[in-house]
Amino acid sequence: MLALISAICWGIAPAFGKIGLRGIHPMDGLAARTLITVFLVGTWASFSGSIWRIPTISARAWWFLALEAFFATFAGDLAYYAAIKWGNIGETAIILSVSPLITLWIGWWFMGENMSFTKIVGALCVIVGLILIGYNSDLR
Repeated sequence: MLALISAICWGIAPAFGKIGLRGIHPMDGLAARTLITVFLVGTWASFSGSIWRIPTISARAWWFLALEAFFATFAGDLAYYAAIKWGNIGETAIILSVSPLITLWIGWWFMGENMSFTKIVGALCVIVGLILIGYNSDLR
């Protein structure tokens, strides 16, 4: 259920991002959004009391969280902002749908997660969708 809520939020967000990026550089938009996020998360952490658990996070966990922040929040989001600013949000979203394939492969190859028939079929559907979008993008 939480993943579905996340998918709905991520499906709605590009429209607001594209409108918000009108007239500004993607890096400026990312910086503004990040500041808003820091405020929201900081407020949540303060009121929930979780801010007091942050100092107990191990150095190893900080390292991996830093890597995740770089790939997802900095490099990935900057590329995403540039893509929605200068491209079509629908096509951008479909191309971004390849990310679960990468995650699925990493989970299986490096983390020993189970690879089921349904996961493989789902991955193939994503690949077919990407091919169709790439093929049909010239039909306008």
